[in-house]
Amino acid sequence: MTPVLVLAAGAGWEPAALGVIERAPGLVVLRRCVDVDDLVAAATAGQADAAVLALDVPGLDARVIDQLHHHGVRVVGVLPSTALEPARSAASRAGIGRVLAEDELTMLPGAITAPEATTASEPVAGTPTQLRDAEPSAGGRLVAVWGPAGAPGRSTVAAALAAEIARRSRPVLLVDADPYGGSIAQQLGILDEVSGLLAAARSGLGPATRLLGTHLAVLTGLPRPDRWTEIRSGVLAALAEQGRQVGEVVVDTGFSLEEPADPGGRAGRNQLTLEALDVADEVLVVGSADPVGLSRLARGLVDLRDRLPSTPVRVAVNRMRPSLGWTEQDVAAMVAGLVRPVGLHFLPEDRAAVDKALVAGRTLAEAAPDSPLGRAVAGLAGELLPGLASSATPRRAGRARRR
Repeated sequence: MTPVLVLAAGAGWEPAALGVIERAPGLVVLRRCVDVDDLVAAATAGQADAAVLALDVPGLDARVIDQLHHHGVRVVGVLPSTALEPARSAASRAGIGRVLAEDELTMLPGAITAPEATTASEPVAGTPTQLRDAEPSAGGRLVAVWGPAGAPGRSTVAAALAAEIARRSRPVLLVDADPYGGSIAQQLGILDEVSGLLAAARSGLGPATRLLGTHLAVLTGLPRPDRWTEIRSGVLAALAEQGRQVGEVVVDTGFSLEEPADPGGRAGRNQLTLEALDVADEVLVVGSADPVGLSRLARGLVDLRDRLPSTPVRVAVNRMRPSLGWTEQDVAAMVAGLVRPVGLHFLPEDRAAVDKALVAGRTLAEAAPDSPLGRAVAGLAGELLPGLASSATPRRAGRARRR
């Protein structure tokens, strides 16, 4: 017997749906829910196998659908026949793959009992562990650029690294996954107001990326920090995996490693960062070369080691300058006492080069390729992907302005 929850919120199709379910062999209406809270409470009890929902119910969003799936509840949406296609698209974005029009209720038993399916246009969502344990991709590697709080330069380094890889004629996808407010679009002069990350969560990578030249694609970040709730758990990992099929992937993450505290198991604000780290082939940790920045870097390396004991870690000490009073050897000794990185890199303080790139809305490889910072990032890219070191194109190769 398959117990079914129904949340129709007074929709005209509810009596007909109840009749169809009760007459179908093997189905039984477990509860007629009055609102979303009642629905979630019933699903959490663990007795329901499916839910039939009116998709215009107040409070019904992707997080609620995630919670239903977490408790093993299959979801079927019922929509007005007059607005089927737009509503079907919205349902897909919320994570509902099975949708019927109100004049198709005779098909309801089959929709309730059918195995879960994912639409072709929707990225296949899975847990980071499942994606990590899958067969390795024949494409590129995924590098997550992480760093502690305090603006050590994660986004600047991520953008510069991706641009340097692209300059070497290797396809690369740059993903802005900072849940506290992405800045990649502003840095690179991308004026499109549509968030690439939100668009990709709905329809996949293809239409959501912005091409900057021949080899660099950008998935812009959240337009406002509060919109992290629109990214379902597993979507970022799935999108990154799609990117790896065609080239390298560089993900600019947030700073926090705190796990979600929601007792219902819903993804928290830091889920974007945690997913990127969990599926990364290598983590590039960016820290600032000042007393406060190095202290935060030290604590961050310990936290990262505890979370990812087997993932290779590379450290980039940013804004290194002689006026700080210690040598690279001093900083290297501190890092070695905390973690054994696969590489330690020092990126010089080069405000002039960074400002030139920011004001022009260009990558560092375009605006200041021969600057001290530009050369340091080139060295970092060469060690990160040594197979690309001999394929570099002329450093001042230009490209058309992005739109």
